Amino acid sequence: MATEKPLKIAIVAGEESGDLLGADIVEALKRTTGREVRLVGRHLHALGLTPLFDGGEIALMGLSAILRELPRLMRRISQTANAVAGEKPDCLVTIDSPDFSLRVAKKVRAADPAIPIVHYVCPSVWAWRPGRAVAMKPYVDHILCILPFEVKELARLGGPPGTYVGHRLTHDPGVLSAAKAQSLPRDLSDDRVKTLLVLPGSRRGEVRRLVGPFGKTISILRARGHRLRLLLPTVPHVADLVRASVASWDEKPEIILDPERKWQAFGKADAALIASGTVSLELALSGVPMISCYRLDPVMRMVQRLITVWSAALPNLIADRPVVPENYNEYVRPHYLARQLEALFSDTPYRAWQKDGFAEVARRMAVDRPSGDIAAGVVMKCIKGANRE
Repeated sequence: MATEKPLKIAIVAGEESGDLLGADIVEALKRTTGREVRLVGRHLHALGLTPLFDGGEIALMGLSAILRELPRLMRRISQTANAVAGEKPDCLVTIDSPDFSLRVAKKVRAADPAIPIVHYVCPSVWAWRPGRAVAMKPYVDHILCILPFEVKELARLGGPPGTYVGHRLTHDPGVLSAAKAQSLPRDLSDDRVKTLLVLPGSRRGEVRRLVGPFGKTISILRARGHRLRLLLPTVPHVADLVRASVASWDEKPEIILDPERKWQAFGKADAALIASGTVSLELALSGVPMISCYRLDPVMRMVQRLITVWSAALPNLIADRPVVPENYNEYVRPHYLARQLEALFSDTPYRAWQKDGFAEVARRMAVDRPSGDIAAGVVMKCIKGANRE
């Protein structure tokens, strides 16, 4: 086995978050095949791959930013595709950042149809713009999915075949430590001090739209006789806005920036009031009952009819039933949110329903071996199918 020719793998990771996923695949390929792996492509600092250009050039948010940088973005797509095709790798693995990486994949397929292409992290075709699924099929051979329902959704929508490889959160040390703390017996008596997580979002617009209703909800809970300890984990780029926004609250939250202390807060919490997002999956896997809220900005309200998914909460989609209550736009009503939280503070059927749903989420997300090994197996299958070994 060791005498076989090295595998040449091209990896295009549009953002730094893709580095870890790509590194897992490469390490698994080395371990499971016993062969040397040579890398070409963009990013993957973790394994010494020199980027073709600064990733900040393609990490754009918002329509105006994309339109402004479109000429340079298209230039970088062509540059990356030409570099990959010129190397004639055994397989191209594109990771996340679909607006960039899938355009690279399409150009590589046009330049050399013999190169197998695997995309890691399924675009959210199940939520909106479902036509993207079938559009990918001519130039993506396989998709590595990080949510268990995505495989069936790709098939339903006529997209490329998919394989569920697991999600990093299922084995994240912080999640595991919080889940262990949540599994211990806890005091749910009515007269105790309740620990409430408040998570108003990681984007400035989210914080501005939700911090007011969240503050009013807390005032109502206090007026209804609840003693509260408020914990507010946030991220550095919105920390100043959060501090200024909660300064007028009746009860001041403890603002947490340290990641380790965030997971400790998850372990202590009786319930959480959150902005809809990935944090709902973090909380579900940690076992923290929650209420999810979101207020769309004016632009998103104009296009919300394009959203086709029945729920925006990942725990609901994974469990395939309503687990986490969702409150959107005009339904983000403090008096209603306060009463929802009250039902989660005590040992109620409402709380038990969520806890049971979280167990189902964890069961459905479990995999029997490391994600990198599953992903590497798919890559090798595609290479063999293309007779490029």
